[in-house]
Amino acid sequence: ALARGGEGAASGAWLSRKDAGRYGTDYDRRAATAWLALGTSLGEDTLVFRANADASGQPLHGGNRYVIRFDKNALPPAKAFWSLSLYDQAQDVVANPLNRHAIGSRDRLRRNRDGSVEIVVQHARPPRAQAANWLPAPDGPFNLMLRLYWPQPAALDGNWSAPPVRKIGAD
Repeated sequence: ALARGGEGAASGAWLSRKDAGRYGTDYDRRAATAWLALGTSLGEDTLVFRANADASGQPLHGGNRYVIRFDKNALPPAKAFWSLSLYDQAQDVVANPLNRHAIGSRDRLRRNRDGSVEIVVQHARPPRAQAANWLPAPDGPFNLMLRLYWPQPAALDGNWSAPPVRKIGAD
């Protein structure tokens, strides 16, 4: 999931295309985007980071437990809002007991004592203290999309990076 050349900017296992929506005469890329992601916004409007592997490069799988930790002053810098969405390999949302397919700044996220926020991504229900920040995963492969709506300059110029998706164990 790491970027090659001018294809995007990588942050750990995250890949982002800050040049989305700008194709010039690259008609193949324009057609591919229309086929795979019709309606893609400019990066200044919506910045999307995608991860299909954890920080060590292993594919994301619901048999494992993951955490994405945002330090106190390092939540995604979005002027509107941000969200972390989970999809299966077919890019479909995954049925789960909470009917939760995304989590983000519009949710009542539980903060740690130090002000950080940890999003837990796993198949099994976590302990009660972590349930507010749980993004349920399928019992199989999946990928994540972190979207920043109306991103602040720090996200666009590379001064902010999405934190790693860290594997913390197996279910």
